[in-house]
Amino acid sequence: MTDLFAQPDDATPLDTEEREGLLQTWITTRADLNEAEQANIDAAVAWVARRRKADLLTDGFVFELHRRMFGDVWAWAGSTRRTGKNIGIDPRQIHVQLGALLRDARYWIDNGSFLPDVIALRLHHGLVAVHPFPNGNGRHARLMADLLIADTGGEPFTWGGEPCAMSAPCAPNTSMRCAPPTAMTSRPCWPSREAGGKQVLRARHASPFSR
Repeated sequence: MTDLFAQPDDATPLDTEEREGLLQTWITTRADLNEAEQANIDAAVAWVARRRKADLLTDGFVFELHRRMFGDVWAWAGSTRRTGKNIGIDPRQIHVQLGALLRDARYWIDNGSFLPDVIALRLHHGLVAVHPFPNGNGRHARLMADLLIADTGGEPFTWGGEPCAMSAPCAPNTSMRCAPPTAMTSRPCWPSREAGGKQVLRARHASPFSR
């Protein structure tokens, strides 16, 4: 189990109590953890696709999304971190600052303060700066940004991904969008199609401990 909690230098470290929140006893290696988190986040993306359009800019949705992304793997998923990290604000200020960020984002949208993609990126930056959770903040923030830009009629960001290479043209109601690093490991593209008025998304997510 020596590599189970190995982390990149820029990742958010887990303390001893947070490591004890691992729920699955079969996870004994980093590869196991990758597999478990990837499956959990894929399920969360499917849940997002099935949901009725909801207000993303609420504390409730922010924490529920994180729980959906990591709740099968970590006991603390969807809960505010209680310790200081190498990034993020004082834990005692998380709910205050998160609420302010969400109110700002709503104001920007309602008043057309910025283009939709700029608002989504500002939301992403703010979530990472607050760093509400023990881990998974980067993946959660990027998915939140993609959901917000999609809800305002834009295209999810590539987050540095390569352009999709299609061997055949898409059907009129089907497209292939490049998946962000938060939403894939090995596949270059993710499918998106309109079905019954609901956007259906499927994605593969990055390894654990990414910011």
